Amino acid sequence: MNIVDNVSSNHLIINLSILLSQPTGIGNYSQNLFPYLKSFQPTLLVARKYHDFDCYPIPSNLTPDHGTKGHFNRLLWTQFQLPQIYKNLKSSLLFSPLPEAPIYTNCRFVVMSHDFIPLRFPKRFSPLTPYHRYYVPQVLKQAQHIICNSQATAKDIIDFYQIPASKITPVPLAHDRTHFCPLNLATRNYFLYIGRQYPYKNIQRLISAFAALPNCKDYELWLVGPIDSRYTPTLKVQVAELGITNQVKFLDYIPYSELPKIINQAIALVFPSLWEGFGLPVLEAMACGTPVITSNLSSLPEVAGDAAILINPYSTGEITEAMQVIATDSGLRSRLSSQGITHSQQFSWEKTGKATSEVLSRYL
Repeated sequence: MNIVDNVSSNHLIINLSILLSQPTGIGNYSQNLFPYLKSFQPTLLVARKYHDFDCYPIPSNLTPDHGTKGHFNRLLWTQFQLPQIYKNLKSSLLFSPLPEAPIYTNCRFVVMSHDFIPLRFPKRFSPLTPYHRYYVPQVLKQAQHIICNSQATAKDIIDFYQIPASKITPVPLAHDRTHFCPLNLATRNYFLYIGRQYPYKNIQRLISAFAALPNCKDYELWLVGPIDSRYTPTLKVQVAELGITNQVKFLDYIPYSELPKIINQAIALVFPSLWEGFGLPVLEAMACGTPVITSNLSSLPEVAGDAAILINPYSTGEITEAMQVIATDSGLRSRLSSQGITHSQQFSWEKTGKATSEVLSRYL
């Protein structure tokens, strides 16, 4: 492991300023991807050391776990410090695993774009709305090329920002096959949701759909994801009003190590989100052999293929019907389990890394 202090002969630098000590979301993508870019002998711009990589030390206060201040610090660092680092390292290309890069500079860069939820579902006073409305478009327009995680996200880039399709390459995400796999555990009586509790995740309709099951009292609904003071209280009031408090479990954040066991024992993963850039829980559940019910919108049909039940997420009745049929039809559960395992094998971080490398090699 080398710490790069002065000038490096590396041409590619990888911006890992987003990387948390316990990565989620974009951080997970970054951490799983960069090992497959090793053939470029890149320099990692990172706050921690990585064995067998040249690393350029950067501040540790640029990450999302420092809240809004962390994001603000990172944007300032990206705009005003990163160009000098690019020059010092004699770089010819910067790769950023999110749509952030120095604009109006001589830096050449390729970025990864994940989703445009803040534009589709804007929240009043949220800093993410102006971020996506004013900063991100400039980054995407000035990028040498844009990688994104699905055809749906590619279409959003074209529709929202009028960027030509020739400048965009969809590269699907992946899952850890050694972690998310069948464990041959007995199925228990709960339906499972994994994710945050944002309104666009559609949990209110999911709860209503669960309550409408003919034999609802025989089942539980487990909601795995961080408790959110903005949204969780409203969901708990809804649960109480429906009289299903004893059956709906708000499990908060579950450690990564425990997820496969919880997924494996579920009747099904129910993921009725109104929009996703990719939808990793769907892929991870299929890899475990757990049947999946998910939306017929955005990227989710791309991820699920024909290995899941696709529903209209705006129809509570369709969600209920899918849950009822999957709970009562053992043949369907078995078929979806088998199809999900097979389908999930099409996705791997190696394939994601190779496809990303092919894009980067065009600009080095």
